Amino acid sequence: MAKTKEKIKEDRHLKRFHYTVEHAIEKPFNWKQLWRLLVFLKPYSKNYLPASLLAMLVSTAVRLLVPILIGKVAIDIALANEDTTLLTYLVFGIAALYLVSYIGNVFRIKWVNILGQNVIYDLRQKLFSHVQRLSHRFFDQRSAGSILVRIMNDTNSLQELFTNGIINLIMDIITLTSIIIILLVLDVKLALAIMVIIPLMFYISTKLRRNIRRSWQDVRIQQSRMNSHLNESIQGIRITQSFSQEKENTEFFNGVNTDNFESWRVASKKSAMFRPMVELCNAIGTIILISYGAYLILLGEENGGIAIGTFVIFTFFLGMFWEPISRLGQMYNQLLMAMAASERIFEYLDEQPNVEEKTDAKELTEMDGHIEFERVQFSYDEERIALHEISLDIKAGQTIALVGHTGSGKSTIANLISRFYDPTKGAVKIDGHDLRDVKLDSLRQQISVVLQDTFIFSGTILENIRFGNPGATDEEVMEAAKVVGADEFIQRLANGYHTEVEERGNILSAGERQLLSFARALLADPRILILDEATASIDTETEVKIQLALKKLLKGRTAIIIAHRLSTIRESDNIFVLEQGKVLENGNHQELMQQKGEYYDLVKSQFQMLDAI
Repeated sequence: MAKTKEKIKEDRHLKRFHYTVEHAIEKPFNWKQLWRLLVFLKPYSKNYLPASLLAMLVSTAVRLLVPILIGKVAIDIALANEDTTLLTYLVFGIAALYLVSYIGNVFRIKWVNILGQNVIYDLRQKLFSHVQRLSHRFFDQRSAGSILVRIMNDTNSLQELFTNGIINLIMDIITLTSIIIILLVLDVKLALAIMVIIPLMFYISTKLRRNIRRSWQDVRIQQSRMNSHLNESIQGIRITQSFSQEKENTEFFNGVNTDNFESWRVASKKSAMFRPMVELCNAIGTIILISYGAYLILLGEENGGIAIGTFVIFTFFLGMFWEPISRLGQMYNQLLMAMAASERIFEYLDEQPNVEEKTDAKELTEMDGHIEFERVQFSYDEERIALHEISLDIKAGQTIALVGHTGSGKSTIANLISRFYDPTKGAVKIDGHDLRDVKLDSLRQQISVVLQDTFIFSGTILENIRFGNPGATDEEVMEAAKVVGADEFIQRLANGYHTEVEERGNILSAGERQLLSFARALLADPRILILDEATASIDTETEVKIQLALKKLLKGRTAIIIAHRLSTIRESDNIFVLEQGKVLENGNHQELMQQKGEYYDLVKSQFQMLDAI
């Protein structure tokens, strides 16, 4: 039965939904992971952390001391004996203590904020640096939006934990422990009566923790999904508008946005249950204090009761007693959110590059550019083999071309030379060194790659060309642009080489962006140059300029040219014709044309297409 339009649209949405899903991690609370987070505090353990703890201890000590002074000194002594002098001294003393507490709190807040911001900075920096070193396979399997969420949103989720959470946690534990000890010392019976509700409260919070933790994990997943879709929509806005798919895109975003809203609503609802429970416990404790405390006062101290001052101290500490418990409940929620975010952060930090660098890897200081493929086999996944045990011998300084239909393995060969991937079998060697035995930086610094869809960074024209060689002077940048023929259009721009290009170089044409990539590659002065469909986006007039520039660019370098436009590879020293990951034939242009094989058919079909046009 044929599918309806609505069914087709629903299936397409479900498919898009499937590819953006990240699964929640179902694990018990991981104390080892919490310790990994706390390790980021180590660089500040000699300054901001102890200073914050000291300020916290001062303000906490004042809060605990004041109720005792009011109950025992002010009520039981000063008021009972009508000692106004003592009462006056006490008022000024308490005022001085509150001033000390205020100063302590000011410095505590200041220092913990500095501490928290430094930790988040370090964590985000480490995560970004680590992601930059991961292999291409990692980025093949994840959207840019989901990676963005990990680096930005998930690290931001830890900000509250490090700025307030840890210090407040210590403060609340000290406060709670101290209050319990003080109350037990003052009167064991009344203290135990008030605290009878504590086991029930902790049981309830323990029971809910799994659901709350899972809910906050789901929030992170939905945020990642929404960011992925936003990134995809913005990057593909021209295609969306070209096919008039704005409505469908909006409908899909509405679904993703709704899921994100619902995940937040559910997580917030579950988290909000803690405070009312604590308030209920507070109410029960207050009822016990008033009823049983009043009974003990009426009983009298001589009969095992308590004084009015003791009752007042209990009243003060009761409010202070449930406050840290309430905050500990909120802190637990915050900790659950932090654990959900940290799981995702450490998942990336624990990710190891598929292309690993050996500890004893050699520095490839000088490179001639002799490339060998020794029975290389490679597959991106288990089901499809991209290269079938191919062997290539590319002499230093040679210009070779790779031609063939889409999916024949041309770009895979280029990726293996740059060691973006490792071969499944066999070896790729440069100057006799297996690429798995050399340092990645020393290899890639001597290789430049020019792609069909060249990437232009935000910044000036000058900065974009200099990207391949940060130490180059302005004069060297301009000379490289002149050599490849980019200087002409650059000079026509409003600010010349200092013109700011927009994101991805949108103010430039495809051909102009390609010329900049050639200038960038030339300035890097590589020993090996890879041109992957580098002239595909260039018009015929620009291609003539490029061909002239290539003669200078390729001189003295080993070059691998991947091209569908066969007119660009006629001068190559050797041409390898690929089909389904195998080398069908190789030779220079004249030799292959004489063989009248696959290459001959490709050239013939291309010229027939031009004649038809």
